[in-house]
Amino acid sequence: MSSKNSNYDVVYRGETRSHIRPGTYVFFQRLKEHGGGYWLGQAYDNWFGFVVERPVSLREGMTLLVMIGDQQKDADNMDAFVLKGE
Repeated sequence: MSSKNSNYDVVYRGETRSHIRPGTYVFFQRLKEHGGGYWLGQAYDNWFGFVVERPVSLREGMTLLVMIGDQQKDADNMDAFVLKGE
């Protein structure tokens, strides 16, 4: 579902991936019998870390990813500010 330039991917029920780039955020769709929604986490070479410890909707997950991206930008700006101020 995601474009090649995005930092997330959506894996729908019944789909598989042969490779997920390390650092990519991934939505895994849950079975409807188990409440539906998506597990959201970040994939790395040897592990998968949950961003949220409960299922989320795509909308809620995308909102979280935007917030994470904004926080990362702010952190990058803070590092530049600290280095410049010295």
